[in-house]
Amino acid sequence: MPNTITTITARNAAMTISISRQKPSIARSMNLLVLQMLRAGVTSVKGDYRITGRISNMADPNYMASLARGLEVMRGFSREQRRMSIAQLSHKTGIPRASVRRCLYTLAQLGYVASADGRNYALQPKVLGLGHAYLSSTPLVVTAQPFLDRVSETVNESCSLATLDGEDILYLGRSVTSRIIAVTLNVGSRLPAYCTSIGHVLLANLPRRELDQWLAKAELKPFTERTATSKEKLRDELARVREQDYAIADRLLEIAVRSIAVPVRNAAGTVVAGINVIVEAGRVSLRDMRTLYLPHLQAAAAELGAQLAP
Repeated sequence: MPNTITTITARNAAMTISISRQKPSIARSMNLLVLQMLRAGVTSVKGDYRITGRISNMADPNYMASLARGLEVMRGFSREQRRMSIAQLSHKTGIPRASVRRCLYTLAQLGYVASADGRNYALQPKVLGLGHAYLSSTPLVVTAQPFLDRVSETVNESCSLATLDGEDILYLGRSVTSRIIAVTLNVGSRLPAYCTSIGHVLLANLPRRELDQWLAKAELKPFTERTATSKEKLRDELARVREQDYAIADRLLEIAVRSIAVPVRNAAGTVVAGINVIVEAGRVSLRDMRTLYLPHLQAAAAELGAQLAP
């Protein structure tokens, strides 16, 4: 197997290191590599899982790498790949096959995954308990549902609540109608923040330094011909969103879908989430979204935020 080239991003510079996976001493090499990166002030890297993530965590004696790997394996499953083999999960996560196998064995013993044929694994319903504990105990989620229902009933469109989670928005609440749209969303669904209306209102309200860090790491891929792939253009759009205090994502993710979102601020004025309405682009005009939907979203967001403690 040829050498793997991994680009390592440091605070003030980038350096490239060539690693051979053929050598039996790879584990020792990795340990030495991590020490070298720590001394060089490296904070994060991209590439093989064994040297990716926050390097500071690797030097933390309280950091459980095995737990981190297990969680990463669970996150490897998706709607598109509900059943996956050890090799597929290893390829997707960058975790060595032996480690993936041990993670799956442990998760299977605990009831979180199962395999009918001994080769392909799938998540089990017990996983829902992890998310339910959060959803049922978080004031934002519990308090938001009546407001989502009210907006949905008033405008006869689906209304959603989401927060920023890394490069994505994570849906925490939904109120749906019988209308069918191209994007299928549920609680727990994730979408790229840079091409969604909720993502725009959340990114627009980040402190400047946090937004700079987010943009530095973001990979802007085109989903449609209207998707912003230039970081400067995205920054300009976020400035407009911040000024007007709402965002419209017009066919950025799906060519037949547009959405409008507003930020939700808690009692201290901090943006903690966003709520939006998603419609078919051919059925609802941009003007109608601003005149018919925006006022209801703004009212719901204000009332919801007033009930959220800082």
